[in-house]
Amino acid sequence: MGRHGEGVAEGPRGPVYVPFTLPGETVRVAIEGKRGRLLEVLEVSPERAEPPCPDFGHCGGCALQHWCDALYRDWKRGLVETALRHRHVEATVADVIDAHGAGRRRVTLHVMFARGGVLAGFMEGRSHRLLDLDRCPILVPELAGAPAIARELGAAVRGHAKSFDILITASETGLDCDLRGHIPDHPDIQMDLSEAAERLDLARVTINGDLGIERRTPMLGAGKARIPLPPGAFLQATAEGEETLARLMLVGVGEAARVADLFCGAGPFALRLAEAASVLAVDDNEPALKALDRAARATPGLKPVTTELRDLIRRPLTARELDRYDAVAFDPPRAGAESQARELAKSKVPTVIAVSCDPATLARDLAILVEGGYRIESITPVDQFKYAAHVEVVAVLRRG
Repeated sequence: MGRHGEGVAEGPRGPVYVPFTLPGETVRVAIEGKRGRLLEVLEVSPERAEPPCPDFGHCGGCALQHWCDALYRDWKRGLVETALRHRHVEATVADVIDAHGAGRRRVTLHVMFARGGVLAGFMEGRSHRLLDLDRCPILVPELAGAPAIARELGAAVRGHAKSFDILITASETGLDCDLRGHIPDHPDIQMDLSEAAERLDLARVTINGDLGIERRTPMLGAGKARIPLPPGAFLQATAEGEETLARLMLVGVGEAARVADLFCGAGPFALRLAEAASVLAVDDNEPALKALDRAARATPGLKPVTTELRDLIRRPLTARELDRYDAVAFDPPRAGAESQARELAKSKVPTVIAVSCDPATLARDLAILVEGGYRIESITPVDQFKYAAHVEVVAVLRRG
């Protein structure tokens, strides 16, 4: 099984990658370069499972609904082990923690217009064709009607845009919808969206992150705190995934009194850390930091939380700035935190917690920290991207 969740066969001119197949199967495919399009499974693997979604195999959203759970988890663990091995990082990788929970709490759907009406769903795998969905079984129950909601909001934009994306997030106070694309500022759109938000009981509807209709502020719990979410805010994929990552981070931090949370976003980790330690929260997203600060000020019993607006990729905290902290946690974008890792490697920080959704960039950053004198205490994969070829990872490192 390849790292993108595709079966790998040896073709006449090298490897051929075939989606929706499993190791050991004999299949008939149409070969196009290095890729194969599955036509028929001739010999079925005993590891093959029944996909929970009737659209699996057409929808480009999931890659691995057809594989039995035990081997699927072993494969995800292997993704982390392989990434570490390529960077010559020696460490034991724990078993994968299933953090799918109730399902994904945010979804981005593509909306297009056709003669028959409005279409909303995911693109088919490696295709420009849109699969018009009724529902998606990997989403939380609150998002069961997400495609229908996307179509209704799309009707408000029809005639003003060719297509757009819509990010729908399930918050504690209702659904938060952000329309993204080339959508003009037109009074008819605002009026129709407002009527749709009322009819569908949506918490908020925005366009490209700009506040449009807010009937209720979307809120999200983070330990004792509740975060007022900025429009289109980044969240961990599942609530259980966030809880699991936070728990692993808190265990790693231990009794640290001063903690820096780098790439903190709206503060799902920082606010939990602040229940026992003073926290510096750093990010380059100003609306997210304002939401974090507002949540911290509104929550009694927290230790002091200080925020700093800073681009940590271009201007990482220096070793001298880091030395005042007992622990540093970082959860960067997929590209990783190479420049920040180099400063950490020169610092005297006793504990570092690295969180990443990309094993390859995490392995690179861990190699830098190990070369700088840190030892890896634990590496734990967390599967909040069920049926996808992605995996979250938490690494705990100690100085010395």
